[in-house]
Amino acid sequence: MQPSDSRKTPLTFDTIEPGSGLAAALAKSRADIIGEVSASNLKGRGGAGFPTGTKWNLAAAARVHGEAAKYVICNADEGEPGTFKDRVLLTAYADLVFEGMTIAARAIGATRGLLYLRGEYVYLRPHLEAVLDRRRKAGQLGADILGTPGFEFDIEIRMGAGAYVCGEETALIESLEGHRGEPRNRPPFPVNTGFMGQPTVVNNVETLASVTAIFAKGAAWFRGIGTEKSSGFKLFSVSGDCDAPGVYEFPLGITIAELLERVGGTGAKAVQVGGASGQAVPASQFGRRIAFEDLATGGSIIVFGPGRDMLHVAKNFMEFFVEESCGQCTPCRAGNAKLLEGIERLERGACSSAYLNELVRLCETMQVASKCGLGQSSPNAFLSIVTNFQDEILGRTPADR
Repeated sequence: MQPSDSRKTPLTFDTIEPGSGLAAALAKSRADIIGEVSASNLKGRGGAGFPTGTKWNLAAAARVHGEAAKYVICNADEGEPGTFKDRVLLTAYADLVFEGMTIAARAIGATRGLLYLRGEYVYLRPHLEAVLDRRRKAGQLGADILGTPGFEFDIEIRMGAGAYVCGEETALIESLEGHRGEPRNRPPFPVNTGFMGQPTVVNNVETLASVTAIFAKGAAWFRGIGTEKSSGFKLFSVSGDCDAPGVYEFPLGITIAELLERVGGTGAKAVQVGGASGQAVPASQFGRRIAFEDLATGGSIIVFGPGRDMLHVAKNFMEFFVEESCGQCTPCRAGNAKLLEGIERLERGACSSAYLNELVRLCETMQVASKCGLGQSSPNAFLSIVTNFQDEILGRTPADR
């Protein structure tokens, strides 16, 4: 059965007329398209927060190797636990996502686009293929798009196979090329040497839909929302112990307390911001802001009520990372297993404060020595939980399990 639309409030994307953003972009030069994106201060909505205009500018300046083409890739491998907002965008606003890819292609000089779709979202593929077919017939894909001489671009859909690590852009590219999904050494970066060795832009679903909104309404409009360093609105996937879970839109800079009030989560013990790779924020810090300058997130918000066992939460996350590590680098492969072992010792009441401090140092090593974002961020939940809930997790006995 297909999941129902989980939106709880109208989204800004409802106000964007399909085709308006693309038409506005094609009226500009390639340099001015990149300039508009840079002026909006749009940062990657997948969680990393890299400036989109900067990424596009680097890809536009990169030279094609040989006779091949540049590429635009939409990362629709929404695998972060607690995140489901991209599913809503692909279901209800696919036109805006594909328009964003087309605008990116015009900006960097790409002729091919690939949408890498999460394996669990295979039921969406017929819908997305139908949207692409309609756009081709309307002259919004293919040759001389919307009457723009020489602008040729088309999009195809490729399926993922359920590997969390393929959310990392270079592992995603490896998968697209038919290899095992493992992160690449960087540099070189995808903007210079990406898919099939060619300059490639990889953007998240929400980032691309936001690009379309920016061209439909203007960079100044977008920059007028949010904070100085975190412009615009953001979609949040809210789940857990709250009255109204679902997909919400809030301006960046909203406090956790304000968000909880809107979703019926007041009285929460903690909020996990950023999914399994994010931070468990205690109630004493609910005044913190969700923004790139404070708590950055790809959109996952998991609410934990007062009855939740935070050690059990940490164990759940670490079991996930042990399963999903690609095993390529030792800090991630061995480190996550060691952290899970430490949690099991805490459950038995067999973990001393000294040993817990050793695990914290291991986390710090993993954050700097792991090859990709999976290993660098996998200790985050463990660190935040042992730091903020130490009184709850130390001194247990088997009877507490």
